Amino acid sequence: MAESDAWHARVAGGRWFSRISPELQGFLLGAARTRRLAAGQRLFARGDPADGLYCVVDGALRVSGIAESGKEALLVYLEPPNWFGEIALFDGGPRTHDAWAVDACTLLHVPRAALQGLLDEHPRHWRELALLLADKLRLTFVALEALALMPAPQRVRQRLAMIADGYGEGRPGTLIRIPQEELAQMVALSRQTTNQILKELAAQGAVRLHRGGIEVLDPAALRA
Repeated sequence: MAESDAWHARVAGGRWFSRISPELQGFLLGAARTRRLAAGQRLFARGDPADGLYCVVDGALRVSGIAESGKEALLVYLEPPNWFGEIALFDGGPRTHDAWAVDACTLLHVPRAALQGLLDEHPRHWRELALLLADKLRLTFVALEALALMPAPQRVRQRLAMIADGYGEGRPGTLIRIPQEELAQMVALSRQTTNQILKELAAQGAVRLHRGGIEVLDPAALRA
């Protein structure tokens, strides 16, 4: 299988991509250009002009915000087959946060001009892009509620389930390549507390811990 064919197969199983029309699927794959980043390389910074839609097909990106003090707030890890960058398509504004390659990373990039041309000619596809935006907004509200109301173990379980579901359908064997200390940042817990919760989940058979990653063995147990 050619490298591009493997990427297309990976993208096809994604949560959002699998729900859009064959016409939009074909356009995105046909218009996309491959972009590669080295580990630690920045894709874009907060305030940069938006240049289109992206999909991670290999490696991982971290999206974060950095205060003037230098303190970083990690918002999300993006791994295959996540699409992102849709906000600016709707409001025409700049990038809202920084995006960095965690490791060597390969992206599909659909240029803004090409996508805008399609939407001008076939405005029905706006709704399909709105589904991507709405899905992100729904998950954001769920995460905010969890931070305010859920005890620590439930916050960790829920965030792992949300990440796994974002990669596809949260099938057993999904590997989330996120260090424990960065997962701890995302759920506003200490690394020690997060590590203890993960060990308990591993003892229950819900996850398996790896160096630099967490394998989801029982998605239903995390959602319970």
